[in-house]
Amino acid sequence: MRRRDFIAVLGGAAAWPAAAHAQQPQRMRHIGLLLPATADDLQFQAYVGAFLQALALLGWNIGRNIRISTHWATANAADIRKQVAELIALPPDVVVAHGASTVGPLLQATRTVPIVFPVATDPVGAGFVDSLARPGGNATGFIAFEYSISGKWLELLKQIAPTVTRAAVLRDATQGSGNSEFAVIQALAPSLTIEVQPVNMRDAGEIESAIAAFARSSNGGLIVASGGTTIIHRELVIKLAAQYKLPAIYPYRFFVGAGGLISYGPDQVEQYRQAAGYVDRILKGERPADLPVQTPIKYETVLNLKTAIALGIEVPPTLLAIADEVIE
Repeated sequence: MRRRDFIAVLGGAAAWPAAAHAQQPQRMRHIGLLLPATADDLQFQAYVGAFLQALALLGWNIGRNIRISTHWATANAADIRKQVAELIALPPDVVVAHGASTVGPLLQATRTVPIVFPVATDPVGAGFVDSLARPGGNATGFIAFEYSISGKWLELLKQIAPTVTRAAVLRDATQGSGNSEFAVIQALAPSLTIEVQPVNMRDAGEIESAIAAFARSSNGGLIVASGGTTIIHRELVIKLAAQYKLPAIYPYRFFVGAGGLISYGPDQVEQYRQAAGYVDRILKGERPADLPVQTPIKYETVLNLKTAIALGIEVPPTLLAIADEVIE
């Protein structure tokens, strides 16, 4: 930095205390974060980072006018209920909660504290909101998927691996969204000459045994549906897909970044940024009941060429052309 620029900065800094005294003191607001993951989960760290960055751009800064209580609730139902009770007892001005596994228990604990979900698969079907346009209660936010796009997973799997005639659909057994996504896939399957079967994902042992049994027959592929359990066990699923040479399609980009073959889904980091906008509006006086639940603004296709080569797959040029990102 040049000397005169440095002096100018010092001069400006000297004026800061006077300006601060002239400002009216701001009320410290309290935001709670309830996340179905552990604190060392890199993907959720990215979500939280994007959320805090977006809040800062809106004028909300930790220690100045907001404080954050982050509760890492894991995917265990008992742990989530415990964290919900601790969080609501504080109480926060607004809670940001990820997915049905956290939003459901929150709504059982409070119908007054505003709740914003950056991601929820079926908030109407789950009873979180009255409708997308008019939520009507104390919760609103952003849906993860429209069920119709789950048919796209089957189409992309067939496109990248034309020899596939059997597909196991790995779904979160704790959420009804898995059933709805499977229903769409099942309806489309005959037109693509693929036989599909559901596989519930309750724990690691069940996942391992189910995929091992499925892989005993040839021409198989995997479709990983949305849900908290699929996220928690993503490393295991990716490892098993590689071990058994099964082409697999995933609902989120970070599966592909971790070694998965292909994904099709929304940009959830962007949805956390958008959630910050809803938190800003609520802290400024708007009600969740009046803020419509929004659908994803963009779905993206991501390919991992290294994984394709390891599986012996030659990616069709047409698929390469439509991919939003190719990892090499």
